[in-house]
Amino acid sequence: MLRPIERVAALAVAVIASTSAPSLTAQTAMLPELPQVSGPFTLEAVTDPVSGKSQFRYHGHDVPPVVRVRPGENIHIEYINRLSRDSKEKCVMMPCTNGTNLHFHGLHVSPQKPQDDVLTMSAAPGGTLRYTVEVPRNQPSGLYWYHTHQHMESYRQDLDGMSGAIVVEGIDRYLPELRSMEERIMVLRDVELDESGAQRTMMMDKVAMQTPACGHSSEQPKRVLSINGAVRPQIEIAPGERQFWRIVNASPDLYADLEVDSGSFQVVALDGMPFSFHDPATRSRTLSHVLLAPAGRLEAIVIGPSAGHQATLHTRCFDTGSDGDPNPAMVLADIVPRRGRAEPRTMVQDSGTPVYESVPAAATHSAENVAPQFTATFTEDKAGFYINGEKFDMDAPPMLTVDIGSYQHWRVVNRTNEVHPFHIHQVHFLVYAVNGQPLQQTEWLDTVNVPVEGSVDLVMDFTDPIIRGTSLFHCHLLNHEDKGMMAKIVFR
Repeated sequence: MLRPIERVAALAVAVIASTSAPSLTAQTAMLPELPQVSGPFTLEAVTDPVSGKSQFRYHGHDVPPVVRVRPGENIHIEYINRLSRDSKEKCVMMPCTNGTNLHFHGLHVSPQKPQDDVLTMSAAPGGTLRYTVEVPRNQPSGLYWYHTHQHMESYRQDLDGMSGAIVVEGIDRYLPELRSMEERIMVLRDVELDESGAQRTMMMDKVAMQTPACGHSSEQPKRVLSINGAVRPQIEIAPGERQFWRIVNASPDLYADLEVDSGSFQVVALDGMPFSFHDPATRSRTLSHVLLAPAGRLEAIVIGPSAGHQATLHTRCFDTGSDGDPNPAMVLADIVPRRGRAEPRTMVQDSGTPVYESVPAAATHSAENVAPQFTATFTEDKAGFYINGEKFDMDAPPMLTVDIGSYQHWRVVNRTNEVHPFHIHQVHFLVYAVNGQPLQQTEWLDTVNVPVEGSVDLVMDFTDPIIRGTSLFHCHLLNHEDKGMMAKIVFR
């Protein structure tokens, strides 16, 4: 059973200063615990009176809740736009208008109103949206997330922290041992650095950011990553203790190449998809580090370091290309010995029967062995960002229509000097080749990196009739999406 929402919310508020103004205290701050909600709730979009930034408000506090839902249940949200009508922030090449909506990233749900519709559902300041998202019974159990998706404004709103985690219960059906472990849900968000001065120096020192910036980018770092609103908190774990970590990269454009000192991740799911869902014989995979693109998620078992050993959770340098943004190495959290807690934060247990949906090998091989049914080519210039030479417009017709009931071979080509993460709404896809070379280990994801001047080959799963409607695919560097690297698709 979930603990009372009000008590969890009060605890979270006591340890989180703000998602838009993360903790700048000494490195003794513990990892904040997030509020959780499992039924209908109200979420508000508000303008911080001091900073002028946009943010979510839940139960009177600016700490977005973790939404917990079981397969077959609905997510009910009343979303009220109380943002200022006169924004002081700048969106894409213009002042923000503060329209807003919600996207339920990774869920296999309908793109039609009142569900995961980001094309016709939008609230201007003073407006209200009411969502009823029908999570199917065969939804993979795992970590998803919600964030704003207002075209031309999504980058700024997500940078301000308008995002939160979604947990679809039941991953313990595949690994019952998870039930006895402490569950930690971590949302990575950005903290903007001043161009110069004391704040910049203090923040870079606090996260031990390595300078100069790594890779080919010539720009200086602009942000550091926080966890649950805190910069470099402490994560308690006893020597040899096994914990279940669920991490979402909610940054609009920073990558997180996650690593734990002197340890590894026993990964059970990526992008909300348990390995066992499509392959019952695969329970987990051991990885020394995991690269999360913006929007990527990791669910893994982590073992506490031996007594007396200092360890951190950190992100490694990631080279995004000569035209990309800097992604230097930095420390995200210190891993410290447990000081004791009367009530461990264990996960919500679900003893139902595991759902397995094995994809016939013949179906994926058939898709892989034909020419791509569709190729999406990413390009950019000083005027904007494009897919197949077209810049997105809300009034533009769909780029393509696909019929429900099949697997398709798609190729995504990157003709730029920076990495782009490709994302499509409503479905997952099988990544089986990069730069034309078959992968030894294929992955089911909803967001995948397309390398500089390279390509990825995907098997798209368009078999579920629940996805019918008009949807989107785009680069998940949200600044690129806002500037045109997005297109409509009709699932017919």
